[in-house]
Amino acid sequence: MCGIVGYTGKQSAQDVLLAGLKHMEYRGYDSAGIALVANDELVTYKKAGKLNNLQQVLANENVPLSNCGIGHTRWATHGAPNDLNAHPHLDEANKIAIIHNGIIENFAQLRTELTANGVKLQSETDTEVVAHLLAAELKNSELDLVAAMRLVCRRLSGAFTLVAISAANPNLIVGARRNSPLVVGLGDGENFLASDVSAFIAYTKNALELGQDQVVEITRDSVKVTDFSGNEVAPKPFTVTWDAAAAEKGGFELFMLKEIADQPKAISDTLLGRINDSQIQLTELAELKSALISAEHILILACGTALHAGLIAKYAFETWTQIPTSVEFASEFRYRDPVIAANTLCIVISQSGETMDTLMALRHAKAGGAKVVAVCNTQVATIARESDAVLYTHAGPEIAVASTKAFLTQIVALYLIGWQIATLKGHKSGSETAQFVTELSALPAAVDLVLDTVEDVRNLARELAEKQSVLFIGRGVGYGVALEGALKLKELAYMHAEGFPAGELKHGPIALVEDQLLIIVIVPSPTQQQILHEKIISNIQEVRARGGLILAIAVEDDHIIDEFANFVVRVPHLNALLQPIASVIPLQVFACEMATARGHDVDQPRNLAKSVTVE
Repeated sequence: MCGIVGYTGKQSAQDVLLAGLKHMEYRGYDSAGIALVANDELVTYKKAGKLNNLQQVLANENVPLSNCGIGHTRWATHGAPNDLNAHPHLDEANKIAIIHNGIIENFAQLRTELTANGVKLQSETDTEVVAHLLAAELKNSELDLVAAMRLVCRRLSGAFTLVAISAANPNLIVGARRNSPLVVGLGDGENFLASDVSAFIAYTKNALELGQDQVVEITRDSVKVTDFSGNEVAPKPFTVTWDAAAAEKGGFELFMLKEIADQPKAISDTLLGRINDSQIQLTELAELKSALISAEHILILACGTALHAGLIAKYAFETWTQIPTSVEFASEFRYRDPVIAANTLCIVISQSGETMDTLMALRHAKAGGAKVVAVCNTQVATIARESDAVLYTHAGPEIAVASTKAFLTQIVALYLIGWQIATLKGHKSGSETAQFVTELSALPAAVDLVLDTVEDVRNLARELAEKQSVLFIGRGVGYGVALEGALKLKELAYMHAEGFPAGELKHGPIALVEDQLLIIVIVPSPTQQQILHEKIISNIQEVRARGGLILAIAVEDDHIIDEFANFVVRVPHLNALLQPIASVIPLQVFACEMATARGHDVDQPRNLAKSVTVE
């Protein structure tokens, strides 16, 4: 959630830090700040609101030249989003500066201890206690900042990334991580720390991944990693496979619009290298072959948009594999003492690979004996590392907070896994696979076709922008699409929107229907799913009888729907289980345009963060 960047080297630290924070704005934040080491002193600047507010402060200050510093964008947990609670935080002597991502769960106990010892805390945050704990260790012993960090980390409970600098060490930055992301960027005469490679991708593609409970110390010429006990460890190097240009808007007004337009290529990249000679080949799952064959239960764990991808995949998994499949909120999973049956295959889904709820659910599933496959977009993320296998979606950086291309590529990746399991279990023949591969390969062109026809959707969104409530209904895989459409509208337009299985309307939600209420209906194909189509027409009639307005997302050859809908948006006719790939795109565009018409920040909606790294 919070964005973290540290720099030590030859360049202006202020410039590097601000550029890094700018590249991480998509993570969601409500304040920003930097701390610099200059002339054996620490100088800090921080401001609530967007990064522009901090830049204006810096423009009016005589900021000293510095080649070492740390920067932070905060998503508030402990304490209001104001100047005082913004990071960095300092000790009482202004000699140590600390920034933090995550939650320190025992901060209240530590705060009481510090107060009893006469320390006067300046903020409401859990972060500030770390600065004072570091200062106490340095004051009462012969420790350096690195050793002090190790001792302090052993006292902390919860999930955290910590990065600190000291006035006494003008070329040193110390970082630590537990259950929260931190990577090292390796430069020439300069090094970087960040919660996301996007912070330093403009300077280097060479990086190191840090493991659980590790401390890293960087200078401009060196990197050393130890565990919390002081034992030196060898971090794993990796190369970032995309460049800074991939994270730019590319001529689009919004990152979200660019990422919606990126979806045909993103799907192609997800399929790339996984289809060979009309067959699906997932080399990533080779070592789990026996577990896939013996699987008797599939458990899908995810949050938000990723959960909706899992719900859609459930229909395909059970149809193809004949294996009972359950989809659960990762945030709830481990707190209900779940029964993990023998031969359970767990699939976890996370765009960032750092979603804390999903990570903790993953660990619980593994502890219960499940084999875990991750569907992830981000290289060497924690969830990817801790799973038994990982299928990367290769969607490229997704900057807008509201997910679009990650959602489609997650569905595609899940379908590849489902079909692979079905094939291994003997449920799919070579000819069936060849047909399915043909259908998968046609998806990018189908998505392109939808994108070529969304101008009418944008006009419709502007026409309906004053609506205060929208209901979404669907059946089968259309239910997952309805949930995702409602979520997008909530995230971006800040309005009441709910998704329901269409048959559930009459069991309560129909009480919400009143004159001119907008209901968006995901309509099944009348030729592929005749019974479901007839049922949803009945649901539409129930709504119309009570004055509701119907916006139907329907396949191009469905002429029956014209009689029953006020507005119809056409999408290409696909295999019924693949239909969500096309049907969700108009809903993405509708939400984006409605939010724009209502004057909202589409790329960075209020209160939301791209990577949710706290429980």
